[in-house]
Amino acid sequence: MGLPRTAREFLLEKVPHLQILLTGLDRKHGAFLKSRGEVEGAPGREEFPFYAPGDHAVRPGTALVAGRRDQFERLVEAAREEELADLAEALERAMASSAPPPPLVLGGRTFELGRRTYLMGIVNVTPDSFSDGGRFLEPSAAIAHAEALARAGADILDVGGESTRPGALPVSADEELSRVLPVIRGIRARLPSVPISIDTTKAKVAREALREGASLVNDVSGFRLDPDLPRVCAEANAACCLMHMRGTPETMQKDPRYGDVVEEVLAYLADAVGRAVAAGVDRRRILVDPGIGFGKTVGHNLFLLRRLKDLRVLGLPVLVGTSRKSFLGHLTGGKVPAERIVATAASVAAVAVLRGADVVRVHDVAEAQDARAVADAMASATEGGNLYEPPGVR
Repeated sequence: MGLPRTAREFLLEKVPHLQILLTGLDRKHGAFLKSRGEVEGAPGREEFPFYAPGDHAVRPGTALVAGRRDQFERLVEAAREEELADLAEALERAMASSAPPPPLVLGGRTFELGRRTYLMGIVNVTPDSFSDGGRFLEPSAAIAHAEALARAGADILDVGGESTRPGALPVSADEELSRVLPVIRGIRARLPSVPISIDTTKAKVAREALREGASLVNDVSGFRLDPDLPRVCAEANAACCLMHMRGTPETMQKDPRYGDVVEEVLAYLADAVGRAVAAGVDRRRILVDPGIGFGKTVGHNLFLLRRLKDLRVLGLPVLVGTSRKSFLGHLTGGKVPAERIVATAASVAAVAVLRGADVVRVHDVAEAQDARAVADAMASATEGGNLYEPPGVR
């Protein structure tokens, strides 16, 4: 529009640009929001956001609030005055969800989140993973594979010794350790600057892996299967990624159903984050993962990816794993995992990156690197012509 900076800032403050769907409201929350929504003011000068309650018979405890940032700021202040700290905090998180999370430090490396999407390369040390089971079961093969992933551009290496494919049975902690520890030691010796993640649900495995040089615990159960795992992470000051999963790998794909898949995944992840923080894990060292393919239909997976930015309300880095998964095979005419590389790259570029993922977990790093580079460049493009340049530049 050609406006000076002060006018642009004033306009951004006054134009309604926040719409927040609240869930889990009780009667006190509802009464508070209704009372503030009824405060009168001249058109365009209302003191608080517009408030619309949901249908109590169909979707109890929901409401839509919409308005300007200054209106939401007054609403947060009023909520604190009424001792509704939970509502105030939820509104503040939603208001801040467009900003990138703070930098994340892993293994001595700082990840500036929001600048680009980072790649986590998969190192499966298992005989039965859905995509590459048995290929890298020998430590030497797994270490060589990790080196190849790093050369291709992997920012993090995720080492796992237990398959979590649909229908997979658990293995003992000792068996898992015998698979992953030699690989972690080898990676640490050959690639000392590349952070290592341990993909496990077990405290015993995580403890030993962290001692050998891993700096991130990637738990597909969201700290639900082993109550000691949060404490292990806290004691080591390790980062953790908490994923949503319905049931266990053995049972998760048996007719998964949701009322609202986004709301239920968010609630699960919020609970997992709460368990981590209660155990002493620094909130700034937590990532979340919606768990694509873990207790979800093809439609659930697609809807979660479409609404991935909704996870930003948690204020945490988002990790997504679509690599070679069965929903991609379904969408591409029944292709087997090894033939889903192009589909994986498409999901990384068109959905995971542009919809707000901070980290994508992939088998095929070179192809994902190209997809990421193109998508990140598109997402950050600013050269729209002279009229898009700040006043005084041209």
